[in-house]
Amino acid sequence: MRMIRWTRRSAPVLAAVTLLLWATPEAVSLEPGPEPRRYEADCRTEIDGSRVTAHCHNPYPGTDRVRLHIECERWWDIDVDSAPAEVYPAGYVTLTDRCWKEIRAVWVTHQPLPSS
Repeated sequence: MRMIRWTRRSAPVLAAVTLLLWATPEAVSLEPGPEPRRYEADCRTEIDGSRVTAHCHNPYPGTDRVRLHIECERWWDIDVDSAPAEVYPAGYVTLTDRCWKEIRAVWVTHQPLPSS
């Protein structure tokens, strides 16, 4: 008899908890969603001896600021970071620089500018 009374008293509470859990939307995941796509200019680099040329074309509607970076092989040869160049939509830029001797690494960095 005691078991029946306890069940009758707890039935509304159990129904309310079940309804709350069923009606509550799923918990939001803490994992970040995919990053929005960054629209960066397409760049290709050419190494000719100690000279490097980067050709960048921007097929996107936003402006991209690009810089050429060159790491020279010799310890006494100063690494090179070019001045930033803005590649406007459907635009094209060529960046050229050099080391005195051999080149160790070359890369181009991008900084998409906010649209005005």
